[in-house]
Amino acid sequence: MKIAFTVNKTLHQVDAPPMKRLLDVLREDLRLTGTKEGCGEGECGACSVFINGEVVNSCLVPVCQVEDAEILTIEGLAKDNRLIPLQEAMIQIGGTQCGICTPGIVMAAKALLDHNPQPTRDEIRAGLGGNLCRCTGYVRIIDAVESCASNR
Repeated sequence: MKIAFTVNKTLHQVDAPPMKRLLDVLREDLRLTGTKEGCGEGECGACSVFINGEVVNSCLVPVCQVEDAEILTIEGLAKDNRLIPLQEAMIQIGGTQCGICTPGIVMAAKALLDHNPQPTRDEIRAGLGGNLCRCTGYVRIIDAVESCASNR
């Protein structure tokens, strides 16, 4: 099945089985490997991307559902080869840890900050609630999001 959609402002047409996961199409067909697979069951958020402005777990989305959609992945956040302030804050404050969960957390945090530019720490925790980190914790991740919000 041929399916056309836009990823990071570039139109793509792929020939894929309709039930192939968007995560797999992004990673295997389009070679956009920034989006990670964690649990593969929509529980950890590592595969989070934006579809038409909403954060979703790409492991749960069959590619047939993204016809004509606008998709934003972690690779599409940087502008003119410069990281966005949220990405910079994650690096500077040490919120990146091993990196498996980081792309999904950044996408969830971006969605949070897009909807609520000045969230409280509790709102940050709630906004990142669907993203699991297997490393040591969330303090630096939350600090990075809070720092980014306070510098806006």
